[in-house]
Amino acid sequence: MTAQSQSLSLTGVTLTYPDGDSRLTALDDITLEAAAGSLTAVVGPSGSGKSSLLAVAATLVSPDRGRVVVDGTDTGPLSRAEKAELRRTRIGIVFQQPNLLPSLTSAEQLQVMAHLAGRPPRQVRDRARELLEAVGLADKADRRPHQLSGGQRQRVNIARALMNEPAVLLVDEPTSALDHERGAAVLDLLVTLTRERGTATVLVTHDRAHLERMDSTVTMADGRIPGIPGIPGVAAAGA
Repeated sequence: MTAQSQSLSLTGVTLTYPDGDSRLTALDDITLEAAAGSLTAVVGPSGSGKSSLLAVAATLVSPDRGRVVVDGTDTGPLSRAEKAELRRTRIGIVFQQPNLLPSLTSAEQLQVMAHLAGRPPRQVRDRARELLEAVGLADKADRRPHQLSGGQRQRVNIARALMNEPAVLLVDEPTSALDHERGAAVLDLLVTLTRERGTATVLVTHDRAHLERMDSTVTMADGRIPGIPGIPGVAAAGA
């Protein structure tokens, strides 16, 4: 994995939160690298720091110390407005719940994201149509969330996160509300899109059934990632 290929890099990241008279350590000297076109799974028990890791990688939370680099940009010196712009243009986030706007169609859910980034209307429509086709929902472009199944809503959620062609895709438990069959289909989709779109995808999951399909797997415990020699924080696929 070369430095040029790393779309996401966390180095020595520590994050603490106030806890009474002391501070609670959520992330403890984390180092993690994800390359373009690769899918990294993050597993571990509840409370191990997985969500905090995603929040820091997404620039939603600033660490106490350490370095976060997204698509070649060191996020440390950025202002709040600059971080928001980075999220709009270079980071896609797939939350555990789709949180789709009930009044908008599938196509409109995607178009809103691109309008916020200032894209031309024609380009926005074409991009939305392309992504809905990529996630198998071309025939559901005019459907609203209540007209879609849980798996279909999650597919819209993924397409929305890809609307502005992000370098980094951060995914939080995308299959937790789905049955096994629909969950497997969503994971298949994420693997395919990561390869095709060249994103550096980091996936937090409790589902270990499909880890063999990941490029690497990291296991978190008590805010730490045990490293292996030569590749801090990264374990072999299926570990």
